[in-house]
Amino acid sequence: MKSSSRTRELLTIYEQILDEINEGVHVIDEDGNSIIYNRKMTELEAMEKDRVVGKKLSDVFHFPGGQESTLLQALRMGKSIRNVRQTYYNDSGKEITTINNTYPLFADGRIVGAVEIASDVTKMERLIRENLAMERSSTQYTFDAIIGESTAIREVIEHAKRSARTSSSVLIVGETGVGKELFVQSIHNASARANGPFISQNCAALPEALIEGLLFGTSRGAFTGAIERPGLFEQADGGTLFLDEINSLGLPLQAKLLRALQDKTIRRIGDTRDRAIDVRIIAAMNEDPIEAVANHRLRKDLYYRLGVVTLFIPPLRDRREDLLPLAEHFIQRCNKLFQMEVAGISDEVLQFFYRHDWPGNVRELQHLIEGAMNLMASETLIRFDHLPLHHIRRKTWAAGSPLAEGMPPSEAGLADPPLPLKEKLEELERQYIEAMLARHSGNVSRAASELGISRQSLQYRLRKLGLKRNMP
Repeated sequence: MKSSSRTRELLTIYEQILDEINEGVHVIDEDGNSIIYNRKMTELEAMEKDRVVGKKLSDVFHFPGGQESTLLQALRMGKSIRNVRQTYYNDSGKEITTINNTYPLFADGRIVGAVEIASDVTKMERLIRENLAMERSSTQYTFDAIIGESTAIREVIEHAKRSARTSSSVLIVGETGVGKELFVQSIHNASARANGPFISQNCAALPEALIEGLLFGTSRGAFTGAIERPGLFEQADGGTLFLDEINSLGLPLQAKLLRALQDKTIRRIGDTRDRAIDVRIIAAMNEDPIEAVANHRLRKDLYYRLGVVTLFIPPLRDRREDLLPLAEHFIQRCNKLFQMEVAGISDEVLQFFYRHDWPGNVRELQHLIEGAMNLMASETLIRFDHLPLHHIRRKTWAAGSPLAEGMPPSEAGLADPPLPLKEKLEELERQYIEAMLARHSGNVSRAASELGISRQSLQYRLRKLGLKRNMP
């Protein structure tokens, strides 16, 4: 009795230990009946213990295609089976995939059962598929990421959202820095192709001889060293191909692109057969397409094919009411990046923003905010003197500027007679550097720091401008 009690006690201990293991453990006896089934195994196979223990394995689990359970194989053959992937179904029809290590169990020289130690790969494989889908799409923007409440930008967003419902080609037109790729990615992510690949290519980034092979692929023997390689059209199959600066392509290549759009087929360089493609094309350019057609930089027929939907992204100077929300957005982004607590911009800076022409558009504003915050210490508001020098030099008549305080913007900085631009810029640079040095009592290091340049760069400018230094 004492021996029997001790055995039951040990079995209870073993079961508790097995339930703490993060691998599934399933043991069958010599007749194929389940006798041990730990907690992790119940999770992997979505089964309660009492639905498995005491029952024949073949009555509870179904193995498709005439396959045999690795447990039953180990029992029958008396051999270990290592790292075998197995897909099967429980009695509710749920699919299970595991990686198994299975071993026969011996007692007195005969097989008395088998044990399987299983790792779950069902969840792992699902996560891998989702991650691969994210990597293929390589997109991060949706319409929620587009900042602005102006009528001009809201109208374009609404049109872009409507275009996402179809697979028609889209042509996006806008100056450099307006955020064309935000719209491209947003359209892709809002479309039925969101789970497909998103491939982006700047057509001006490579020579035309290379861009053709990149777009359409190459066939072995097409030229010396050519290999079988799918092009971007094939890689984007089922998804979206974004072609930026489409007007930089030569006209012959534009003709080949047009055929691909019309026929929905491509032919690799050096190949003899056409390949069907299912790709949505979104193209972008930074000049008026009508002018590009007139100046023979864009084929008229390609423009009509691409411009089924044409979106004109307004420049920042045409939606100045979005300046403040955009600036606040970039400040918050830089706060996280630099671990700062900047609350906003001063009224002086806001007035400067409203008067500035923003040739670099939203990208210029983003870089301006980042540059200003690099020059800040413990201040909570971005002031005019925090703005990078190149912007100040262009707008030295901004409100509060030490060079033109009290002068109207239309007259500030004008000489009589007017000076050539180069001479005027040198004069303004000299005045501003002198003012900054005076502010810091001639200390070159502190002046250079506030100007956002190195001490060596400031010393070079002093020599270039012929300024004398009575300073440390």
